[in-house]
Parts: sequence; C-alpha cells; structure tokens
Amino acid sequence: MKKVLQSVFVLTVVTVLVSSAFASASTVQASGKPDKAEEVDLQVMAFNLRYLNDSDPSPHTWAERVPAIKKLIRQHKPDIIGTQEVVYQQLQDLETNLKNYSWIGLGREGGSNGEYSAIFYNDKQYSPLEYDHFWLSDTPAVIGSATWGNTIPRMVTWAKFLDKKSQQSFYVINTHFDHRSENAREKSAELIVEKIQDFDPELPILLTGDFNASPESAPHTALTSENAFDDLWNTADVRINENLGTFNGFDDPTGGGPEKRIDWVLAKGNIETHSIEIINDEKKGQFPSDHYPVMADVTLSY
Repeated sequence: MKKVLQSVFVLTVVTVLVSSAFASASTVQASGKPDKAEEVDLQVMAFNLRYLNDSDPSPHTWAERVPAIKKLIRQHKPDIIGTQEVVYQQLQDLETNLKNYSWIGLGREGGSNGEYSAIFYNDKQYSPLEYDHFWLSDTPAVIGSATWGNTIPRMVTWAKFLDKKSQQSFYVINTHFDHRSENAREKSAELIVEKIQDFDPELPILLTGDFNASPESAPHTALTSENAFDDLWNTADVRINENLGTFNGFDDPTGGGPEKRIDWVLAKGNIETHSIEIINDEKKGQFPSDHYPVMADVTLSY
C-alpha cells in the first residue's frame, strides 16, 4: 500500500518502472540485526475477492462487500494475504479500510491495468526485501503474455519478506490460474516449480492462490511433486470446515463441497502447520466474496 506501492508503483511513473522491472528484481533495503530467532509464527491467507463489476446484484456489490471484508480481516488478523481478482480501484478501497496493511502488486496487463494478484502484508511486522512479477506463459518476462490456450493473461507476484521481530526472511508467491484452460493450469504449475529454483534454498516459501482446480487435479500434483510444495490442508494438525469447498458463488454455503477446494495455501521448507481453515463467513445471505478465504496458522523454523 502507501509505504511500498506509492513509492514504487505510483501511476505517474509506472511505465518507467515496468520497463525496467525485469532487468532485476526490485530490492528494498532493510536494516539487519545481529541476532535472529529460530522461528517465525505466521498467519497466511489466500483470498479471491471477486473483481469489481456492475453485474453483481445487491447485497454482493463491491461497495456492500467492503465492510464485510474489513470485518473478516480484522477478526482473523492474517499477517499475509494473497489476493486474486482485485483491480486498482478495489486496492485503493482496501488501502483505505485495512489499517496497518501495505501491498505489492502490478496489473496483469501492465501498470494499473487489469486484475492484480496483490500481496497484502502487516507492515508493522514485515517489510519487503525483494519483489517481482512474471507471467504464466512461454515468455514469463513479457507483460500480459498468454501462450497456453488461456485468453486472459495470468501472472505471479512474489516477494521476499523480513520479519522485523525475528530478523528472519521468507518468500510469498501469489497467483491466479486460468479458469478455462487445463493446459494453461498444468503449465502454470510447472513454471512456478521451475521459478522457485532461483530462490534462496535456505528460506521457506509460501504459495497462495486461486488455482481453479481440485485437489485431485494435475496442477495440484505438479505443485506438490517431489522437492516442490506441501498442501497445508493435508499437513495441518487441525482442519476447520473440512466438508466445505472454497467457491460459494454468492449462493452456495457449502462452497461446492470438498471437490471445489480450489483456493490453496502451499508451502516449501521447514514449516509446521498448526491449523488451516476455510472461513465461511456469511450474514443474511451476504458473502464477503464469491470465494471463501483459506487461512493457515504456521511456524517457520530456521
């Protein structure tokens, strides 16, 4: 949000920033301390917020849903939120309503154009050290590229964060896979597994997203293959709302059932998952989004 995005993605200079974005990952300096804790406790959430449009009827308009989203976030207090489908106006509204959160992101069509896969973070506790973006295509450095049968560009936003208290670092990757092309989803999963090879192998990685695929799908298998990620739904000590899916469509309290668990929190590294929850908030027929958020309570060990 203000502390990062307005200093990096200010709309008046975004064209210049985008043109150099792929020369190297952007770097933010942070002062270090000599002592580091051995663990980081973290609440991480995946949340498809439903894009802003004029066709969603009351009580599901964006203006009506903002207070419900604000209430949900204030109640559950995630440290990191991987969001999907948000456009720039929505980011501005969330910026106004979510205190102590900043965000990192770029529109999938470049600059502020198109939907974002923005990462929100508690800026009192965390600061970004590096961040970048790539597109889910054969040409991942080309803004807005789509080559795998998807007509809508799909992308990844990632950041390396410093936990200010422990002085330890970790990565967060956030994405939104295509909703129509199975080929695009499979290749997107394979590209992410390839891209993480460039990350510091000593640091934990968290992956959030709307993957538009079931837990039994080929993309899930690719992402959870050997030396890739663990699905925290499977490794958690406690699972809350196991009988639900995550796509409620504004009208299905079951979220489509477990086969519609299409929003995931995955992780790689020495990570213990204490609990994970599909948060099925709904009041008088109003859902905060057409997807239920998923939140994991984890400990990263170093």
